[in-house]
Amino acid sequence: MKNYDLIVIGTGSAMNYINSIIESKPEMKIAVIDKDDPGGICLTRGCIPSKLLLYPAELLREVETAPLFGIELEIKNIDYRMVMERMRGKIREDIEMIREGLTESPNLDYYPDTAEFTGPYTLQVGEETIYSELIFLCTGSKPAVPPVKGLSEAGYLTSDTVLELNECPKSLAILGGGYIGAEYGHFFSAMGAEVTIIGRNPQFLPEEEPEVSELARIKISEYLNLLTNHEAVEVVKEENGQKTVIARERSSGTEVEITADEVLVATGRAPNSDILHPEKAGIKTDKKGWISVNRHLETSLPNVWAFGDANGQYLLKHVGNYESGIVYRNAILKEKVEVDYHAVPHAVFSYPEVASVGMKEARAIEDYGRDNVLIGYHRFEDTAKGTAMEAEDYFVKVILEGKSEKILGAHIIGPHASILIHQIIPLMYTETGSAAPLMDSMDIHPALSEVISRAFYSRMPPEYYHHVLKHLGLEV
Repeated sequence: MKNYDLIVIGTGSAMNYINSIIESKPEMKIAVIDKDDPGGICLTRGCIPSKLLLYPAELLREVETAPLFGIELEIKNIDYRMVMERMRGKIREDIEMIREGLTESPNLDYYPDTAEFTGPYTLQVGEETIYSELIFLCTGSKPAVPPVKGLSEAGYLTSDTVLELNECPKSLAILGGGYIGAEYGHFFSAMGAEVTIIGRNPQFLPEEEPEVSELARIKISEYLNLLTNHEAVEVVKEENGQKTVIARERSSGTEVEITADEVLVATGRAPNSDILHPEKAGIKTDKKGWISVNRHLETSLPNVWAFGDANGQYLLKHVGNYESGIVYRNAILKEKVEVDYHAVPHAVFSYPEVASVGMKEARAIEDYGRDNVLIGYHRFEDTAKGTAMEAEDYFVKVILEGKSEKILGAHIIGPHASILIHQIIPLMYTETGSAAPLMDSMDIHPALSEVISRAFYSRMPPEYYHHVLKHLGLEV
């Protein structure tokens, strides 16, 4: 058995503070384990490769708007293989750089193998048994595959395997109406595929505000087919190799058939704890298999910490990065810091973009009372830059506590939403959470950022806000 001062499982966010640990405690003996290519899910098959694909798609969608401005353009060809090879090449470079660093580091032992607990603080890694009383679990997650009849037999893609395609399918059925389905629907439709998204939730992008989701549904339906409240009940492989998805409308029971060259499963993520067997170490998991942690991110086994996707709190890379700092402070610096999830941002890199941070309206009213909530709202097209961009229908929604005017949440749909929301996020981490610094400062005119400050200036009671939504046809 080999003894270590620290065992790290996973090479994504788990590695953020390893250099700091080595610099401050060079005597520490560290083991790093990862059964997959090093770099973590975000780099190897998640946010980085998908965004390398989505940028060319965004360019294509922007080019398509040129006639609105009196410009006639022609797209002569889309080299799909080049798009994919560019993505894979950039990812490969980063993976190899990380692999080289892990392999050549004199301060750690790198195990490119599967790890499994055999008892408290004890792991079997390949042929080795290793032990440490300090362990970081950052094991990521995997695509969740629903138990649809015939799906396995017909064959399907996931967000992992779709990155291996060298030819764009002429038609694609996507199971799942969340952010993964929205982003890949945007990509493949821009590349020329006929795309159908099949979502089982009545609301497209169910994690977003209903009016944001409704506008996203309207806009995205301009370039792909979108079914909501439909559940895939069977997939049949046809003689010509195509696949037919039979989807049932959940309210009426009416069935529709969608035939496509490929089926992409985008129904969420599942834990990897079945590989790790944490129960053998006395590490508790929840009903779904995510590793249970306290507010300090410590598991039920003292000095074993779980963060990133492993704990199932927020399956977002930036949350994993934030949590890695909490674990470093608690496990290494011996502080007692709790996680703070009050302003977790996220974005959907579809076309249009969607971004959100903090509470949704329903939660704000539940926590603060309807009479103590204000809604700020402004449309992109009602700013000079938005008018110049022909950014019709898009909007910013902000939610404030009425008495203190503390920012509770913000929701944006429109161009550069993922950037614009960063005007709001830092304010939510100040002591008061007030929008005053933004409202008291100067916006460059005419810049798109004006839409944010104007949303804060136009705050109104929820009843009046929903009257506005109804007038715009977005009340759900």
